[in-house]
Amino acid sequence: MRTSAVIPVLVIEDAATARPLAEALVEGGLKVLEVTMRTGAAIEAIREMKQVPGAIVGAGTVVSTAQFEAVMDAGAEFIVSPGLTETLGRPIVESGVPFLPGVASAGDIMRGYDLGLRHFKFFPAETSGGLKALKALAAPFYEAKFCPTGGVTQASAPDWLAFDPVLCVGGSWIASGSMAEVEAKAREAAGLRR
Repeated sequence: MRTSAVIPVLVIEDAATARPLAEALVEGGLKVLEVTMRTGAAIEAIREMKQVPGAIVGAGTVVSTAQFEAVMDAGAEFIVSPGLTETLGRPIVESGVPFLPGVASAGDIMRGYDLGLRHFKFFPAETSGGLKALKALAAPFYEAKFCPTGGVTQASAPDWLAFDPVLCVGGSWIASGSMAEVEAKAREAAGLRR
């Protein structure tokens, strides 16, 4: 979470596009790449992106232990989930792999605390009340650090990043356009680190 101000949230439809996309993002300064498990190409995309020097490739939208096992076999270096259950969270925590579960309420964060977690994805960030809601949640959970995702844009990212408990944001806006455009967006996003 401290490596990049912005973590690209990537939905890969065609694994053949994965490596060039990862190269453009890394060249632009974003090394931490989250490949979402929303398509049939995701596992192969993780394998392809892992071959790019400097890329730190993880799996997002992991919602089951079967998916967790599959992405670990593919070489995922971190796990992101849209929510948090003990059934999914416990084996991930026990594996020692970095894990960023989605939270949107005090109860979600308390479930994470029960598992020993202190780093969370605030999701869906904008529809869960935005920065105002996260500030309210962060107060009683002063040890927690967050990565807001879901509705975060290039324009709103600096506001999120200015809030101390926010270590990074997740966004999909970076991964659209030509590879030259992706690299330029990545370079701009990498410059958001305060």
